[in-house]
Amino acid sequence: MTAARRERKSRRLLAMAAALIGLMLLAGPTLQPGRIDAATTDQVVANRHTGLAIDGFDPVAYFVDAEPKLGRPGLEFRHAAVTWRFANEGNRAAFAADPDVYMPRFGGYDPIAIGRGAAAAGHPGLWRIAGRRLYLFYSAEARSAFGDNPDGAIEAAERHWPEVLRALTP
Repeated sequence: MTAARRERKSRRLLAMAAALIGLMLLAGPTLQPGRIDAATTDQVVANRHTGLAIDGFDPVAYFVDAEPKLGRPGLEFRHAAVTWRFANEGNRAAFAADPDVYMPRFGGYDPIAIGRGAAAAGHPGLWRIAGRRLYLFYSAEARSAFGDNPDGAIEAAERHWPEVLRALTP
């Protein structure tokens, strides 16, 4: 590669980087890695690389199939500023009709951690349904602690959720 060609390539790369930085500054917190702002008052856990809620697992499958199932890229629905994937059309339609029924409570954050005043993203493979709501957990220990006293854990999480949510919201 000639010196002139290297110089042109370098200038193009610098211009593209400057444009990208400008877009990020204009967009503000929306483009911050690992930070997904929800359209509602709840912050929703999403994969910071893909923007997928619960790492692409179908939230309806937890209720219908009693197990986590990966959703398909062609079956997506955008809600609360994140993308949700589904295993089939019926699950997507059910979610679209009433997302609050199927979304993980506390935006997918671990209720045990929230009860202690902290935010820890839940893992889609560590889950439990209680009181017709889906809860995700950071660890097997947290899921076990929740199982010992679900009502107490939910009550503690609901009490601390506003302060945790304030810390999560930009």
